[in-house]
Amino acid sequence: MSHYLYLVRHGEHQDAEHGLRDGKLSERGKRQATLIADRLGGVPFDSVCHSPLEAPAETARIMRERLPAIGPEASTLLFDCVPSGPTSEMPHAYRSFFGGVTEEEIAAGQAQMGDAVAEWFTPSIEDRHDLLITHNAVIAWFVREVFQAPDWRWMGTSVAHTALTIVRVRSAKPPELVTLNDTAHLPVELRTGLPVPQPL
Repeated sequence: MSHYLYLVRHGEHQDAEHGLRDGKLSERGKRQATLIADRLGGVPFDSVCHSPLEAPAETARIMRERLPAIGPEASTLLFDCVPSGPTSEMPHAYRSFFGGVTEEEIAAGQAQMGDAVAEWFTPSIEDRHDLLITHNAVIAWFVREVFQAPDWRWMGTSVAHTALTIVRVRSAKPPELVTLNDTAHLPVELRTGLPVPQPL
């Protein structure tokens, strides 16, 4: 049997282009949340959890309006965080990211992601479907976990606002990445949150 994790980054928030990390959803973000809800309308979710921060919480509320059967709950395991610190094998180009990050923030992020993996990367006796509405760094860490890549490798993964990433966890085999950064439900003008523009 399979345990499916549906990982969704929150919708675009106001002033995201100015570097703010959280806030109320922009009009585009609200539309993104509606479209991902419609995309997932046929999935029999066993649980829906979201980061307690404002953008993912509002994304979850909008999704619930479209999917009244779900009951989203906040989880501190899905907070935005810095999952790892600089390492000797990490490419030099990434080192500047850690200039304003404290050791305490890194330690907290490492502990949080350890607990998150223990919580959700567990096989299920019957097929299970969990929706997690969270942040880019958390999704990137889960993708890194699937491949058992070096800790720093989460930094090379970017997902769009409300893009869909699916992980399949099984008892007899390693976790499997079913899809990554799927934006098929979003028109091109709503594919925000990526470091470079997306092709048509």
